[in-house]
Amino acid sequence: MKEENSITPINRELNVVTYEIENIKNLIYTVRGKQVMLDSDVAMLYHYPTKRINETVRRNKERFPKSFCFQLTDIETENLRSQIATSSLEKQNYGGRRSLPYVFTEQGIAMLSGLLKNDIAIQVSINIMNAFVEMRKFIMNNAFVFQEINSMKTKLLEHDKKFDVVFDELQRDKKEEFKQKIFFNGQIYDAYSLMIDIIKSAKTKILIIDNYIDDSILKMLSKKNENVEVVILTSQNCNLNKLDISKFNKQYPSLKI
Repeated sequence: MKEENSITPINRELNVVTYEIENIKNLIYTVRGKQVMLDSDVAMLYHYPTKRINETVRRNKERFPKSFCFQLTDIETENLRSQIATSSLEKQNYGGRRSLPYVFTEQGIAMLSGLLKNDIAIQVSINIMNAFVEMRKFIMNNAFVFQEINSMKTKLLEHDKKFDVVFDELQRDKKEEFKQKIFFNGQIYDAYSLMIDIIKSAKTKILIIDNYIDDSILKMLSKKNENVEVVILTSQNCNLNKLDISKFNKQYPSLKI
């Protein structure tokens, strides 16, 4: 006599595929701090359509509290999708997906197995339970490694925030406060234009440090405000001669090398 609320596979002639514990471990993910399996993977292991598995859960709600089975959010689904190479979330073998997937904890799968009427259900259930046990042992034995990984992720996030601040500063409008800029090959005019703006903004003094200075700097410095002092720190072999400096100082005082 058929037990109430139990389900039977749609095809008892299915070729039985043996899923070893190692294969099943690859189907266990961590969501909300719990080890879980996707409804579609559970259905595949038990040779049932995903729709039938979820229908059984809905018919037996009192047996499946949230600690046994829960539905993923959009964000959780996307995060999980990015972890799965050949995504069970996209499998079409069981009719495709029109709603967010459900996941089962170890207790949820144990409860589900009691409702299944399938020749392979007992062995599959044993293998799944053993896989969960081995995954728990693996996590416990590598707790320190996972802690270090999480610590590194946190540090990387902090560095990302700092880089965001730096790049925001670098990309600010050049007409705003001048702090620092980076120019690349070919951005000659941009660099020249920024230099002119900085020179024009100076109120009392301009300090330039450049070992490769030449007379082109004098053309830019001619744009400075009156009475703004200019000091250039450069090598002894700079390409500015005394005559150039003297002529400049007569018209735009004062420049010191």
